[in-house]
Amino acid sequence: MEVYGLIILADSTSFLFLNTFLMRVLTLLICIFISVAVHAESSSHSSLSGRITDTSGAPLPGAVIELPDLHTGGVADVDGRYEILDLPSGKFLVTVKLLSFATKSQTVNLAGQSIQDFQLSEAVLEQHEVIVTGTSAATEQKRNPAPIQTISAAQMRENVSTNVIDAITSLPGVQQLSTGPAISKPVIRGLGYNRIITLNDGIRQEGQQWGDEHGIEIDDYNVSRVEVLKGPASLSYGPDAIAGVVNILSEEPATPGTIQGNLIGNYQTNNGLAGVHARLAGNQGGINWSAYYTGKMAHDFQNVNDGYVFDSRFRNNDYGASLGIAKSWGNSRLSFTSFNQNLGIAEGERDSATGAFVKQVNNNGVMAQQITDASDGKLYSMAIPNQQILHQKLTWINNFYLANNARIGISLGLQQNTRKEFGDVLHADEPGLNLRLRTLNYDLHYLFAQTHGWEISTGINGMGQQNRNSGVEFLVPDYQLFDIGAYLIAHKDLGAWSFSGGIRGDYRSLKTDVLFVDSLHERVQQPVSSGSTLFSAFDKVFSSPSGSLGLSYAYNTRTHFKANLASGYRAPNIAELAANGVHEGTIRYEYGNQQLKAENSLQGDLGVAYNSTHLSINASLFYNHISHFIYTQKLPGANGVDSIPRSDNPLNYAAYIYEQGAANLFGGELFIDLHPHPLDWLHFENTFSYVQGRFAGGVDSAKYLPNIPGARWLIGLRAQARHSYKQIGGAYLKVELDHYFAQNQVFSAYQTETASPQYSLLNASLGFDVLRAKKTLLSITVAGQNLLDEAYQNHLSRLRYADINNVSGKQGIFGMGRNISLQVAIPITFKEAGKIGS
Repeated sequence: MEVYGLIILADSTSFLFLNTFLMRVLTLLICIFISVAVHAESSSHSSLSGRITDTSGAPLPGAVIELPDLHTGGVADVDGRYEILDLPSGKFLVTVKLLSFATKSQTVNLAGQSIQDFQLSEAVLEQHEVIVTGTSAATEQKRNPAPIQTISAAQMRENVSTNVIDAITSLPGVQQLSTGPAISKPVIRGLGYNRIITLNDGIRQEGQQWGDEHGIEIDDYNVSRVEVLKGPASLSYGPDAIAGVVNILSEEPATPGTIQGNLIGNYQTNNGLAGVHARLAGNQGGINWSAYYTGKMAHDFQNVNDGYVFDSRFRNNDYGASLGIAKSWGNSRLSFTSFNQNLGIAEGERDSATGAFVKQVNNNGVMAQQITDASDGKLYSMAIPNQQILHQKLTWINNFYLANNARIGISLGLQQNTRKEFGDVLHADEPGLNLRLRTLNYDLHYLFAQTHGWEISTGINGMGQQNRNSGVEFLVPDYQLFDIGAYLIAHKDLGAWSFSGGIRGDYRSLKTDVLFVDSLHERVQQPVSSGSTLFSAFDKVFSSPSGSLGLSYAYNTRTHFKANLASGYRAPNIAELAANGVHEGTIRYEYGNQQLKAENSLQGDLGVAYNSTHLSINASLFYNHISHFIYTQKLPGANGVDSIPRSDNPLNYAAYIYEQGAANLFGGELFIDLHPHPLDWLHFENTFSYVQGRFAGGVDSAKYLPNIPGARWLIGLRAQARHSYKQIGGAYLKVELDHYFAQNQVFSAYQTETASPQYSLLNASLGFDVLRAKKTLLSITVAGQNLLDEAYQNHLSRLRYADINNVSGKQGIFGMGRNISLQVAIPITFKEAGKIGS
């Protein structure tokens, strides 16, 4: 296996960061790091101590106290006391949490030996959620004008999922575009792909995200929480966030003075998924470290219509480690992750007589087809076709605290994404498509000292990127990309009002290389008479300003209003501009369009939240206008039949081309949680999401945008135990009905998209902790999805366009049938905290 750091050095002559400008940026950031670290070392040392109790004054041992901006915290002892040492001076947001109690959020002025007691009241809802996405500093969610929601690891465990994106789809307005159990991409308010920026701990995740046939290359077991910002309100992460931002936050450093970790085991019945995750982390004297490993494998999934869906299997071997330091001058953390996944590619090819799936076999050097049976579906070994994805990432994240609470941040990321497709059973070890994407991310930002309550930050960030083809099949050309952008963001709390706004400017250059092929579709260095030019060279530049302005208003302690207006920009990606080949995962042949222009959006949001002791309501409305919206359209052939390009398209996939036009999207989300006294341990939850997308001036079959999900209503009843009972704690039981309304508003022109009927899935889960001496020995979660074994096809599933089953007359592949998940988590503690930071 390649070691990523060595790859970068060994092949540095071809990597983009040798570009003169990027080398200067890198040199500048390192010089700033050294000078700021030396300057910040002289900053004053502070500490924070106190006692955490309930409203009666009784201590709350185990209460967790966190300073999100400092990435540190502690746990209250048996007397409810805590002490955190070696902190910088200044004003920082502090949060205190404990199960069955309302989270307390408060800004504390750290100066010398600061003492602050906290009193928590019993509550059944999280009412003071703190967010870090799209903000200069950690802030309470209710004070951020942008529409943003969060989900914790504990909440994600209550839902059966096989990847991190599936796990967050319980959030209103969030769905996934799926190509099988392991392959999901986020969709926010009807928009996905490169219109969403996915972050991992604030670093932009860069894979081949224009494609359908692989998911987000982040280990789903190594996640503490996810924050989802809806719409183009994020100015600090660069272009492309027209739909929003998904920030996936890994586990925080261990509590100072401890060595702790966890073991997780997971088994799922439908596809035999077996997963194990182990993590160990320590923190002593301000030095923190962590390491993790995840192994996961699954055979083909099944449903009542298709039986076992051949070649939907997958396996993962992921690992990572980090080393950091946190002192009064700031913190620095170096992290490495390796995401290694093998994925089957379920193409859905069937036997015409029986309707059963067929597989490719090597019959004495000749490719043949065989009908599959249930025994094939229970195999964990990879079949043909399949793909291998290796995503390695090295990040260096630094924060320094200067005088008067000013801060400076420096972040660097090196990523390499390699994707290989194996589709020839006669040469099973030779990749057809072989793409290697290398990315350098850089970010420098500065938070000014507060003046008259204003928080002002500015920054510069971007990336350099290089993509190379090394296989014998081609879909997109080799290219080089360079991004740079600068932004200014301001925030002010003025009594009940909070104001936020900012501006940003971006520049992107994209240069592609020419590619010649001969009559056998093999690469040649010069054009030949019997060949063709598969990709022509071009050099394009895109640039645009963007901005955001919003406010929130606390009418009283229970009711908050929000309004936000934001513009966004997205340059067309490489596939949209230059694709020319079979896109296996989408079951189609794709043509790019070099005439495409950049998308520009303008979105308005209105929101209201009401939280009382026994009722919570959160409602939002949005309208998003996108100029030059890019979409795929099927190409009609002669006599109205599908266009089937070239001889290198053996499965006769229909051809699609990228087009664009003005588009409007509008809709909203509604969340209601009723928990009336004396049944406040029982929650009746309702989440409704709706979005409609239309082309401006579109008529008839070309009236609606493609790939817009239908309305969704999630109804849940959840019982949560308020207190522990003997050796059982944290017990809950949840039953929910997940109803997807029919989607008939589709882009049916040229048979590009078809309508989908409504369906409902019955899900349930229960969980509890096993305790000893009030400490958790293990946590058990049992969850069931689609308990009634409903046959359904999600409107955003690419598999529903697979072959027709001639026996049943039904087209495509249906979703996963009944699936029961058992997950056991065992916390590990080798050393408990004494004085925090000592």
